[in-house]
Amino acid sequence: MSTSTLKDIEALEAYLETDKQPEGYDFTHLKEISKKFTGNTFDALMASCERYSQQTAVSFFLTGHDYEKPVKISYQVLAQRIIQTANLFRSIGIEETDTVAYILPNLPETHYVLWGAEAAARVLAINPLLEAKQIKELLQHSHAKAIVTLSPFPGTDLFEKIESILADLPEVKSILHVDPAYHARGFKGFAAKIIQYQYRRKLKSLEGKQRIQFQAAMNKQNSNRLNFKRSINRDDIASLFCTGGTTGLPKIATHTHGNELANAKSISLVAGDIMNPGKVILCGLPLFHVNAAIVTGLAAFINGCEVVLMTPQGYRGEGVFTNFWRIIELYRVNSFSAVPTVYSALLQQPVNQCDISSLQMALCGAAPMPIEVFNAFERITGVQIVEGYGLTEGTCASSITPPYGTKKVGSIGLRLPQQMMQSAQLDGQGNFIRYSQTNEIGSLIIYGDNVFNGYLNPEHNKGIWVHDDQGRRWLNTGDLGRQDEDGYFWLTGRKKELIVRGGHNIEPKLIEEILCQHPSVAMAAAVGTPDAYAGEIPVAYVMLSDDATDSLTTKESEIVMNSSAQTLLEEITSYARENITERAAIPKKIVLRTALPTTAVGKIFKPALEMEEIRLCVEGIIRQLNQDADILTADTEIKVEQDKTLGTIARVSTQGNSNLQNHLAEQLAPYTFKYEIV
Repeated sequence: MSTSTLKDIEALEAYLETDKQPEGYDFTHLKEISKKFTGNTFDALMASCERYSQQTAVSFFLTGHDYEKPVKISYQVLAQRIIQTANLFRSIGIEETDTVAYILPNLPETHYVLWGAEAAARVLAINPLLEAKQIKELLQHSHAKAIVTLSPFPGTDLFEKIESILADLPEVKSILHVDPAYHARGFKGFAAKIIQYQYRRKLKSLEGKQRIQFQAAMNKQNSNRLNFKRSINRDDIASLFCTGGTTGLPKIATHTHGNELANAKSISLVAGDIMNPGKVILCGLPLFHVNAAIVTGLAAFINGCEVVLMTPQGYRGEGVFTNFWRIIELYRVNSFSAVPTVYSALLQQPVNQCDISSLQMALCGAAPMPIEVFNAFERITGVQIVEGYGLTEGTCASSITPPYGTKKVGSIGLRLPQQMMQSAQLDGQGNFIRYSQTNEIGSLIIYGDNVFNGYLNPEHNKGIWVHDDQGRRWLNTGDLGRQDEDGYFWLTGRKKELIVRGGHNIEPKLIEEILCQHPSVAMAAAVGTPDAYAGEIPVAYVMLSDDATDSLTTKESEIVMNSSAQTLLEEITSYARENITERAAIPKKIVLRTALPTTAVGKIFKPALEMEEIRLCVEGIIRQLNQDADILTADTEIKVEQDKTLGTIARVSTQGNSNLQNHLAEQLAPYTFKYEIV
């Protein structure tokens, strides 16, 4: 029996707590699933590897063109490699409270390091696409003692980035290099290994640090048992995962063994037969992200699934999209997780004659999904996209549309079992007032064994906790939402100001701080502007200094864009491009102003700017329709406003122009903001 409604979830929770089967339910099999997630991550993984020893745990291929020639790793071998990796870390002096950082693409070795480091110590996941300066700051902040990263190899600059910062990392004592050519096959593989060997020979020694070739050193270790004794408690820190996506210096969330197991268990309890032993789960998201590590990693392994690890670059790998449906067919894939931009790209790839009947579930999270993409994907594949919601601070997932329940397109679904999620009314200081009524917008708050205990830096914990009238401590997610009469949650906005570009979070502060360093800028505000492909992309509004404004022509708060203003704009734009270290965070446009909208207490009021960007987006589409399709749009009215139930919404009045209504609806379908056309 599956959990399809909130009532089902509550009945399951009562059964797991009291062991009394609720009337009308049979949750016996879910009780057995729940038992797999006890102890710590190492013990749970080892029990699974013993239980499913001869089954395939991981299938890996280097490019989308090599999908028919995978490296197959059994559960027995997975256990051996995790044990060997843990022993390797201890052999180089890593203790249980030390931190091992991995800066790696998606490789089988990434899993060995992730789970082996959790057994021996703590592990820090770092995005290899970050700039060297950001990587250095994360390593310093976490006091990492060892780094596992790629060996030098053509086509990647990761090795060079790490080399450039090692002199500034005295606490790092060991650098372990993973050879990307290790899994190459055939003649090309032979050539790649020769190139790899030649590059590795050029490695220079470093004073006070040891270099280690990871695969060779790992293979020398005992694979039958740990060479050290450690009693791992559920409250011990297992991992450190970064929040904030690809830009800005992320906060580091601490996850305990209990956090990870609790979240993996909750996911498994609602997955139904999608995570039964032998089911095939595709992993295309990066393993420095909690979704890949927990959903298509820990939960999948403990349940005995086969994980198809699809290229080091995941969905971005060469040949992945062009061969995607063939990959689904060959491996008989049952489920996968992706972000909206991936689904948009997949819609451009015809299924043709591929047999994708094995596909049961496609999960989407990280960013809002356009309704048209939902509908088009189901139309093409016959599979409905299941939308979920979660955050790194909650380990991974907090809610999901029930795979076997009612689908409400646009909803983030029901809370997961053994986790609590509420909409609450908070005061201006973030203090609890009361729980929200049905369909009343409030702040989304969560609590449960999956919720972390705080960030690595205690300063970052200020204001994140909410204590209700019963003394329970909830995490304030920073998101706004409502819960409907069936228990389904709906996101209506974000109190936190992150810009979500294609599933990656961009910290506005990073953009604003750089812009404010320009001598002509007094204040800056970065917000997201709607984008049909990425969901939203950053734009910046800057308030010029008095000295800069004196030489320009102004009209109310706006700058008249004459040649002088244009020259200044180009100068500020160039400054942003040169100084913002992450390409994804460079603003698409910069708007010059003499003043920015503010609240009563003088804080920049970003919702006004966000609504302005939505209005400009709709206005631009209508203008283009007028030009391209010769559609009369003169009487069109656009209002972007805050609705008590729906949140921010664009309302477009066409004065009954049905031709414009149809064309406009078609053009707005890819966007994620809410709209009404009348």
